[in-house]
Amino acid sequence: MADATIRGYAAAIFEMARGEGVMERVEGELFQLARALEGSDDLAEALGDNRMPMERKQGVIDDLLGRRAHRLTTSFVSFAVGLGRGGDLGAIADEFTLRSAEARNRAVAEVRSAIPLDEATVERLADALAKRIGNQVEVRVVVDESILGGLVARVGDTVIDGTVRKRLEQLREAVTG
Repeated sequence: MADATIRGYAAAIFEMARGEGVMERVEGELFQLARALEGSDDLAEALGDNRMPMERKQGVIDDLLGRRAHRLTTSFVSFAVGLGRGGDLGAIADEFTLRSAEARNRAVAEVRSAIPLDEATVERLADALAKRIGNQVEVRVVVDESILGGLVARVGDTVIDGTVRKRLEQLREAVTG
């Protein structure tokens, strides 16, 4: 569960994005930022290191988001980093995603796959997960090359591991156990 500060930042950006009618765009951009931070220790360290001058951090933000992201996303990231909250950006983005999905009466599923998934596959996954949890599901795909094959889906506290690695572990346990 996110702490009060993270929830506060997420609530602030959520209200601004909703007020400007760009909630889904900002949500997607923050989700991608969180995954980029998760996948790069160097990036996370650069934005989270309070000893690094803000000018250098702003350069990293501009390189990362530039003109591709909505100005609200870029401004919020700069604001949070400027206040020393760069290390919290991933948690803020995840809390924002949950808040945004809840506002649309949906759950969010983070699906990790070794390869990008086509739209038809994402839709089938969303339907299957919706049946399992009893709620509409928005699927966010994260390409994770450490997965040999298959998928890992996380919806809230529920994890469904259908990876080749997991199946091999289960087979090994069945043979040795």
